[in-house]
Amino acid sequence: MNRLSLFLILLLVVVLAMAVLLGETPLTVQQIMQAFHDPASPPGEVLWAIRAPRAATAAVVGAGLGLAGAAMQGLLRNPLADPGVLGVSASSGLGAALAIAMGLAVVPGAIEGSALLGALVAGVIVVALAARLREPEALILFGVALSAFAGALTALIFNLSSSPVSLTEIMSWLLGSAANRDWADVGRTLIPMAVGAALCGYAGRGLTMLTLGEETAAMSGLPMARLRSAAVAGAALLSGAAVAAAGVIGFVGLAAPHLVRRGVGDDPKAVLVPSAIAGALLLTAADLVSRMLPTEQELKLGVVTALFGAPVFALVAWRAARSWRT
Repeated sequence: MNRLSLFLILLLVVVLAMAVLLGETPLTVQQIMQAFHDPASPPGEVLWAIRAPRAATAAVVGAGLGLAGAAMQGLLRNPLADPGVLGVSASSGLGAALAIAMGLAVVPGAIEGSALLGALVAGVIVVALAARLREPEALILFGVALSAFAGALTALIFNLSSSPVSLTEIMSWLLGSAANRDWADVGRTLIPMAVGAALCGYAGRGLTMLTLGEETAAMSGLPMARLRSAAVAGAALLSGAAVAAAGVIGFVGLAAPHLVRRGVGDDPKAVLVPSAIAGALLLTAADLVSRMLPTEQELKLGVVTALFGAPVFALVAWRAARSWRT
């Protein structure tokens, strides 16, 4: 593990500690000590049953999005790629919106399961396409089309829904949040995240080979079709699990790889782990900011990440435009 990853881990530990100790309701030093000595006490409930699972959810989701973004940027060889480019995030949001509109919000885990199912359906489609298409541009175009179609169906649900409550719940979900999560939610999220991370790790050597070009990769002797499909499946599973856990959150998968790439070089495989740590750090910090801002209503997590990520996206696009001109 390189120095950058170690530094990011230490910084993540500090931010996680701040996310647990700080919140809208301030606790005194005596109350914090009581929470450590007696987790069942009221301060202990605040720290370990409310704040800690929320911080853990933000970290896990951020790590998944960061890793998915790094895998997509390596696979498509495009610095503007992120998990949403495949249409998986939009399809996952569609699954959640459909479950809410059908009144399944009262069933525990129904929204999360529907969101993950939508991601898996989109993932199967994209993996099948990735196995047949070698050109990254074609895969991007199919992903954009899938994302637009899922977005149109979500808008149709908004249009046809007659319940203001359902509309509010759908909008709240689509804006993203790590609030009201418990340790069981964290555990359920870790399972598909672990599978997705393993697939991305397996595809790492293929991502490295793709930097030499499609023809060189094809003659390398590596099972490139299998590795390419593994990268797509891993990114789809990671982004789908992220949406299922915390709603639609953008720009983390785009920003995290760019924050670490200078420290580890241009090897896509070397970028994977630091990007996951950076994504966890970014989303945990964003969730802490959303809780600490003095607003009457807490800002949604997706809003905070968009406010940060949009300038990053513009900066990356500007740099890419300069490189294209030269």
